[in-house]
Amino acid sequence: MPAAIPCPQSVEELDRLASEPDRGVVEALERSDGDLLVAGAGGKMGFHLALMLRRALDVLGSGRRVIAVSRFGDAAAREPFEIASIETVPADLTDADAVAALPEAGAVFFLAGKKFGTDGASDELRRFNEEMPALVAERFAGAAIVALSTGCVYPFVDPEGGGSTEEDEPAPVGNYAFSCLGRERAFLAASEAHGTPLSLIRLNYAVDLRYGVLVDLALKILADEPVDLATGYFNCIWQGDAVARIVRSLSLAAPAPEACVLNVTGARILPVRDTAEALAERLGRLVSFTGAEAGTAWLSNAAKSQRLFGPPSVPEERLLDWVAEWVGHGRPTLGKATKFEVRDGRY
Repeated sequence: MPAAIPCPQSVEELDRLASEPDRGVVEALERSDGDLLVAGAGGKMGFHLALMLRRALDVLGSGRRVIAVSRFGDAAAREPFEIASIETVPADLTDADAVAALPEAGAVFFLAGKKFGTDGASDELRRFNEEMPALVAERFAGAAIVALSTGCVYPFVDPEGGGSTEEDEPAPVGNYAFSCLGRERAFLAASEAHGTPLSLIRLNYAVDLRYGVLVDLALKILADEPVDLATGYFNCIWQGDAVARIVRSLSLAAPAPEACVLNVTGARILPVRDTAEALAERLGRLVSFTGAEAGTAWLSNAAKSQRLFGPPSVPEERLLDWVAEWVGHGRPTLGKATKFEVRDGRY
């Protein structure tokens, strides 16, 4: 059995660990061609994904470029990428002219979109989560595309059933989830029209120690705030494992209607109550609760991705240890709650 991976002690160590390419990542890129473009690289996963791509290409001794595209509001936002030899392109992906001007790429990883602050803003959701993906899909019709989606496109399910599988019909709750299904349909339509190889990744929820469901729970415990039990169950996965699976899914990309759809999350369904109590014990604190567990939750079954890629390298128990150590020592967090407890789809 491999030795337990110790918790990162700094943001720099966290970035290195979350971007460590495994052999499968390197092999997936070895089988691909052309430069690699990360659209929406300024979000919570973008830097780790771009850095993993760069590091894997370096292992291969490849001079192929990794290009990070985002709004990049200032030079400081671009600096970590450029230090790591990742090219940056500031662009508004809702602007057709800006998308048309993007550099060519052999593969595109699409991470862009909008979630929070969109309650009641259906036009904004449509622009960012449906029209923007359609622009990118058309622009890179000749590339392979890996596009992030969400487990929120599934209906609520009973945790005893093991979570939704890729074969289950989507039944999104709320405007945000409907717009995410619209994102999938935009990529699928372009894939079918142009023969674009496509992988759709339904992710929930990544944890990188500065954000994620476990961080939300730990911060509530430290603040002596009650934990809401309304959504009583969830999935999560270490960000490094999530990013590796996203990259490796490039090898699975195929034109619609055979496009790859893949759930990416952890191996287990976690009860909120038990998880909060386990974190509280690690933190040396007490935890209180409010509400009661509903009989259903947004849950994904990741059996397919585990058959393809093996189990996550960081199991949930170790991730609990890491989050308790990171948050308990007052290390930086992003201040971006997942709002996993929301059940009406209004963010």
